[in-house]
Amino acid sequence: MTIPLSEVTVRTSRSSGPGGQHANVTASRVEASFDVLASSTLTDTQRDRVLARVGPRVVAIAQDERSQARNRELALTRLSERLARALTVPKRRRATRPTAASRERRLQAKRKGTERKRERRPPEDS
Repeated sequence: MTIPLSEVTVRTSRSSGPGGQHANVTASRVEASFDVLASSTLTDTQRDRVLARVGPRVVAIAQDERSQARNRELALTRLSERLARALTVPKRRRATRPTAASRERRLQAKRKGTERKRERRPPEDS
């Protein structure tokens, strides 16, 4: 599924952190946001899934590079990844029974813990 760029809001601002004069004068930080409720591209089930997982606004920020164009690409890529992750249908968990070996390992660990605590006790006077 592809989201049209008309539904994505891209804002630029000055980047934080080091960079000297260049960072002080260029707006290289890019914030791409997608309004889930206003989208006409998503179906109702997709909209509900995204709202439940990430909320009404999906935002991606990039300020890694010096170039605004490169940061714009990064932000849009991150936004699409975030949306794709929110839209994936989780695999249904199939209930399984613990194996005999795993049950035995669990009981063995419990016995070991019991023994460790028994050794910590003060000796009994009898």
